[in-house]
Amino acid sequence: MSAVRRVAMLSLHTSPLEQPGRGDAGGMNVYVRSTARELARVGIDVEIFTREAGEGRPSREVLGDGVVVHHLEAGPRRRIPKEALPGLTDAFADAITDVADLLADGHFDVLHSHYWVSGAVGLTLSREMRLPLVHSMHTMAKVKDLRMKALGAPEPAARTAGEQDIVDGAARLIANTSTEAAELVSLYGASPDRIDVVAPGVDLSTFHSGDRTAARAALAFPPEQFHVVFAGRIQKLKGPQVLVAAAAELRRRRPDIRLAVSILGSGSGSEALALQPLIDDAGLTEDIRLYPPVTAAHLAQWFRAADAVVMPSFSESFGLVALEAQACGTPVVAANVGGLPQAISDGRSGLLVDGHSAHEWADALERLHDDDGLRERLGRGAATHALAFGWQRTALLTAQSYRTAVDRFPAATTR
Repeated sequence: MSAVRRVAMLSLHTSPLEQPGRGDAGGMNVYVRSTARELARVGIDVEIFTREAGEGRPSREVLGDGVVVHHLEAGPRRRIPKEALPGLTDAFADAITDVADLLADGHFDVLHSHYWVSGAVGLTLSREMRLPLVHSMHTMAKVKDLRMKALGAPEPAARTAGEQDIVDGAARLIANTSTEAAELVSLYGASPDRIDVVAPGVDLSTFHSGDRTAARAALAFPPEQFHVVFAGRIQKLKGPQVLVAAAAELRRRRPDIRLAVSILGSGSGSEALALQPLIDDAGLTEDIRLYPPVTAAHLAQWFRAADAVVMPSFSESFGLVALEAQACGTPVVAANVGGLPQAISDGRSGLLVDGHSAHEWADALERLHDDDGLRERLGRGAATHALAFGWQRTALLTAQSYRTAVDRFPAATTR
C-alpha cells in the first residue's frame, strides 16, 4: 500500500482557527483542526488552505508540528454570506495552485476537502494536479431538505448539483456515521465501496469529568437550580427555538422547578435566528440567558456545571457537542436524527427524543429533573461512552482512506 506523506486539506467557507459557535464556525472547525494535528502525529504532514476573511491573520500560520494553515486571498477580505462562496471557488483554486507551484513537484499525495464548496475546488485541483480527492460532506443538502421541510426554503439547486458532482468524482468519501454512509448511497447514488465510515473524536485532555459543584459555583449557578445548557450556532437547524418552547412548557406545568437555561453561541449569516424576542415573548427573560461562544476549556466548564446538555437539532451529521458534553460526565438530551443516535447511547449516556414538539422535550427535561438517580447514572455512562472516541483513531482511519485513494487513483502510476 502506498505511503502518504503530505495532504492538502481544503476548508473554503471557514478557517479551522475560528471560534466554534460564531458565524459559520462549528463542529467542522474542530474536526479539521483536531484531525490535522493527529495526522501529523502519525507521520502525515497537513497543509490546510482556507480563505482570508478579514481577521488579520498571517498568510501562513503554523498550527503545530507538521500542520500549516494558509489564509489565501480569494474574493473580498471580509466575511461574506455562505451562499456567495460558490462564486469564489475558481479564485480559491487559483490561489492554492499559486502556493503549490512554489513547492516541489509531488509535494502533496492527496487532497481532502471539507463541505461542498471545498469539494468543488477539490474536483478542479484533482484534475489539474492529478491527485486523488477525499471528501467529507459534514452536511448534505438533500438530508437537510428532508428534515427541514417546514422550517425554511430548500437548499439551492446549485448546492445539490455540486454535491452530486463531488460524490461522482471524488476518489473516496468519508462519512461520520453508518447513517450518513447510507444517505450518500440512497440519496446521491454513491458506490458503497468508495465510502469510509470514520467517526469524529473528542479532546479528552480538555473535556473530562470534574467537580460539578465547583463548576457551578464558578459560573454562579446555585445547587438547587436545574441547569440546562445549549451550545452551538443560533439558527433554526440547531433547534434552540425548540428548547425555548420546551422551557416555556416546563415552566407552565412545573412552576416549582428552578429552571436555568444557558444558550452559548451566535447567529450564522442569513440563517441566524433572533432568539431573544422568542425568550421575551415566552416570559422567560430571567430563566434563559444568552452568552457568546467560549473557548474549549471554558465550554468544558459550562458542561460540567450543567445537569443536562440539550441538542434539539433537526439535522446533525454527528454532533461533536454531544461527545464533548458526555466526556465531561453530563447527560445529553438530543434529537433522534442523523448521527446523534450513534454519538449518544440512549438510556445509558443520554436520552433521545423523537420529534421536536415542546411537550416531548419538556417531558424529557422533567424526567431528568425528577430522577436524581437517572441523571447520575447517565452522567457516569456519558463519561464512559466518550472514552471510545478519540481523535487518534479518527486520524488513523482517515490515513487509511488516503492510502486507499492513492492506490486506486487512475493517475497513480503516472505521477
